[in-house]
Amino acid sequence: MLRRRTVGDVMTEEVVTLRPDTPFQEVAALLDANDIAAAPVVDDHGAPLGVVSASDVLRHETGMPDPQGQDGNDERAWGKARAQTAGTLMSSPVFTALADWTIPRAARELRRRHVKQLPVVGDDRLLGIVSRSDLLDAFIRSDTEIRDEVEQTVLGRILGLDEGTVAVEVRDGDITLRGHVPEPRLIPVVVGLCQGVDGVVTVDAHLAAAD
Repeated sequence: MLRRRTVGDVMTEEVVTLRPDTPFQEVAALLDANDIAAAPVVDDHGAPLGVVSASDVLRHETGMPDPQGQDGNDERAWGKARAQTAGTLMSSPVFTALADWTIPRAARELRRRHVKQLPVVGDDRLLGIVSRSDLLDAFIRSDTEIRDEVEQTVLGRILGLDEGTVAVEVRDGDITLRGHVPEPRLIPVVVGLCQGVDGVVTVDAHLAAAD
């Protein structure tokens, strides 16, 4: 079967992490030094407890629940504004992803949770982190990469078609197929498998069954 790339394939494994007792100044310095928008807070066993974001740091720096300086009555937000450690500054509970999730599933979760990144966990410990840009990179592939996967994996390994039976042209992620397949029933199968290749936008099939 066609193997779809997963969160584990695209996640960042070297993650800057914080401990609950990491002082605020160190939190801000780590985010700035590593040019990252957020960092997970983990316990002694590496399990994520929450996430500290640049917005959380701004709340603290402004002394307001809202980084833009608007007043608020949310005691939790005011607590963040007065926080002195990562544990009191972090957002919790933390929303996480699994390494075997598909790219579309992770993208849907980011959108549903209104977050920009998700810690990736396995066996209750942090394995990495996946961001919107990681997921986008999975779909931004060169036409050559897409054509090679269609020719070698879809047409060759999965369907067992002889080389040259189907000509594959890829332009800006749009695939055009021309040629013959052994049976009419294989035409929708070829199209469906090609649509499942990461980076493919559309599939235009000009295929016929061999006489």
